[in-house]
Amino acid sequence: MHKPVLLKEVIEYLNPQPGQNFIDCTVGEAGHSSAILEKTKPEGKVLGIDIDYESLKRITAAEGLVLAKGNFKDLKKIAEENNFNKVDGVLFDLGLSSWQIEESGKGFTFRKDEPLTMILNGGQVVTASEIINTWPEESLLEIFKKYGEERFARKIVQKIVRQRGLSPIKTTLQLFEIIKKSVPYFKTRRGNIIRVAARVFQALRIVVNDELENLKKGLEQAVQISNKGGRIVVISFHSLEDGIVKRFFKEKEKQGILQILTEKPITAGEAENKANSRSRSAKLRAAMYIGEI
Repeated sequence: MHKPVLLKEVIEYLNPQPGQNFIDCTVGEAGHSSAILEKTKPEGKVLGIDIDYESLKRITAAEGLVLAKGNFKDLKKIAEENNFNKVDGVLFDLGLSSWQIEESGKGFTFRKDEPLTMILNGGQVVTASEIINTWPEESLLEIFKKYGEERFARKIVQKIVRQRGLSPIKTTLQLFEIIKKSVPYFKTRRGNIIRVAARVFQALRIVVNDELENLKKGLEQAVQISNKGGRIVVISFHSLEDGIVKRFFKEKEKQGILQILTEKPITAGEAENKANSRSRSAKLRAAMYIGEI
């Protein structure tokens, strides 16, 4: 069962009030959205957006919850199409849902043998398998270094290139075996292999779905559709994502457009980390729209 990350903190920083309207840009299994609606009922609404149609089909209908398939890079257009022209808060939870990781069969986990696709949007055409099997060695190295920040990137890429020369790499477990063989044995014994594989898989997912560029576009549009006093809350799971949010908020604060509400990123407490391992890498930042200069 999916557990929304940093739920108490999301509600604290979004500060939803009765009758207000919000947008959840990555609605997932609607955990955050349901909690927001509890605070805004009976007349408040939440527009829940998700790029994954299968995820949307899993959500139980709820009073005040409007669902839309789409990518938050098109946030303003999706909001206008659903009559959410100005809102009191926008939430970005940049992690995947439990269902997407464990049951979607799209290759987001190396704990199961699945096709190496990693496509969130049915309209995408470049799969993780295509990247692994056809992109030049230096391009793969850049992916694992830049987006995975992986110290064993070169060893992993070298083994990938050798293996794909013999036969295509099509599944998650094939890639995981290559990663295991690329990491020194003493590191593997320490359990480091799991962290290495997680970084490699995350790096591929980011590239397949163009996640960092989409985040930049989504943040800009979140400001454009916010009421004065509206909150923008972002939960990130990667240092590059967090860096984008941090720089964006600081830039807009200097321009007198946003007021930063979190001097440092908010992280989960010990109790939540024990109950939900996915919260360990989560960082929350929040800002309030105070209007154009």
